[in-house]
This record gives sequence, structure tokens and C-alpha cells, in this order.
Amino acid sequence: MSQNKAKTGILLVNLGTPDSTATGDVRKYLREFLMDGRVIDIPVIPRWLLVNLIIAPFRAPKSAGEYRKLWTDRGSPLLFHTMDLKEKLTPLIDQSRFQLEVAMRYQSPGIEEGLKALNKSNVKEIVVLPLFPQYASATNGSVIERVMELATKWQIIPSIRFISNFIEHPLFLDAWAELGQEMMVLQEYDRYLFSYHGLPERQIRKGSVDGYCRLNDTCCARYTKKNQFCYRAQCFHTTRLIAEKLQLPEEKVVTCFQSRLGKDPWIKPYTEDLVREMADNGIKKVLVFSPAFVADCLETTVEVGQEYKEQFLEQGGERWDLVPSLNSRDTWVDCVKDLVTSKS
Repeated sequence: MSQNKAKTGILLVNLGTPDSTATGDVRKYLREFLMDGRVIDIPVIPRWLLVNLIIAPFRAPKSAGEYRKLWTDRGSPLLFHTMDLKEKLTPLIDQSRFQLEVAMRYQSPGIEEGLKALNKSNVKEIVVLPLFPQYASATNGSVIERVMELATKWQIIPSIRFISNFIEHPLFLDAWAELGQEMMVLQEYDRYLFSYHGLPERQIRKGSVDGYCRLNDTCCARYTKKNQFCYRAQCFHTTRLIAEKLQLPEEKVVTCFQSRLGKDPWIKPYTEDLVREMADNGIKKVLVFSPAFVADCLETTVEVGQEYKEQFLEQGGERWDLVPSLNSRDTWVDCVKDLVTSKS
């Protein structure tokens, strides 16, 4: 290929993380994250008041303590696992055809920084992969909106392709199946819990085509063109596909949703309720998957791996094991390579 031929730019985007566990850095992160109108989808003035006068001031000290449980010598796992993914992916792609950049939706390194690097290289097109397997307005939608907001300021806008979800990609499923098999070789379990990040029900209804969404297990039992962008339906579909790969008994597989905030109804069932119900019903050994996250983070390592585990063991459970995230596992790296270098 001619050295003068323009490359395709690749931008991988994960959620983001505070710069440190200092309360001030955590407060700064929370403000940027929660002021996103796709995360807290209420009018800007009440959102500003809620975030800046209530949530950020009072939640930041507690959140900083939670981040300290997560932090390592390398810093935030979400950040360094994403950087490891880039490092392993780079030698696998044709450097004469592609330029790879990594960004965080919130904080550093930012999307603007990544796009500037690609624009400076005069790429002919950009492939954007939000690193969230299931589409949600608050994650994938927010990344897409931010990329378009920045790109529209350019004089010349190259072709931009967004990968909105990848729950059916064979290598994504293989990577989760490999991780599950490694855990299951050592132990038999009474339940296989698939815990996804929750969303307010109103956000699901907003995206419903012709009022199709019912937010129940009948509606989400099949994945169709009508509910293909329903986050809840995508999560149940992900569970079914991974469970099939692992040949898990259907009666032992449960899908649920964690990280609920506020008083508004969020999509159900809630993970915290199922933890209590399983213990009350004599379930002793549970293996937990978190397939909404591709890198270890606060919601997996601390919330699922520590807090729910403590709750389950205190209420009579005997074993609670968390399947690690995909991080920079080879099969996952191969999946990302295929997603960003193959034509749709």
C-alpha cells in the first residue's frame, strides 16, 4: 500500500475514571459524568442543582473510599486494562492501513484528544467502538453524541462509522465462555447470576418503537428488530447466548440488574433482591457474570465481587465467585480487531 494512502482511524471509547482516589478528583469525575443529559435525563437546570448541590458534594467522599478499594499500583483497573487492550491490539492491525486511539467518555484521555490525533493524521474514515456490549443511550448513545458534537466543528468531516453493540459477536461470546469454563472446572454452582448495570425504566420506554416495550420477561424473551435497541432485551439475549455456549441448565440461570440509584423505578429484577432471595431459598454456591462490562471496574470488583458477596455470605450462602471481566484477554482482543477492521 502506498505510504501516501490515507488510513482508517479507530477510536475505542470506555466510560472513564477519576484521575485519583482523592475526593476532589472523584467529585470532578462525578460532576462531568452525571451532568451528561443522557445519564441523568432531566432538564439541565434541575440536573445541575441535583448534581452540584446534592450528589457530588455528599457522594464524593464515599465514592472516593470505594475507589480506594479498587485502586492498584497501576491506578484505575478500567483505565489500565483499556490501555492494555490497545497495546495488545496495535501489533495485530496493519499499521499502514489503520491508526488506533483510545479515549474515555469522561475525564482522561478524552474523546476530543483522540479525535484530534486522528484528524491531524487526515484519516479517510473513523470507526468508533464504544466499549459497551449492549446499546444504551447513557453509554453508547452518549459516546456517539459526543463524537458527532466534536466532529461537526471540523471543516472536513470524514466518514464515521459507529458500532452500536456487539452482543452477538462470536468472539465476544467465546471470551466469556472461556472465562466461565475456567471457573467451573474448579467448582460446581447452584446458580449462575448474570448481573448487568441497571437503567431507569423511563430511559427504556423513551427508546421503545411504537410503545412496543413492556419491560417484562415476555417482551424480552425474544430478541427482534422491534426491541433490538432495548437495553433490557439485549441483556437477556446476552445471557441466553453465553449460557448456551456454556451449556448451563436454564433453571439455574438468572439475569438481573445492579447499581440502582434514586427512588424512580429501574429495570428489574434487582441484583440486591435476588442475593437475599437466593440465600433465603437455600442457594449456597453462586457464580456471577457481569457481561455489561469489558474491564474490571467499581461495579464489578467492588459492588459485585465484594459488597454482594458479603451480603450473600452473611445471609447463609457459602460461596460467591465473580467471573473476571474480559480486560485484555486474547480472545477479546481478537474480537475487537474483527469489530474495527471488518466492514459492516
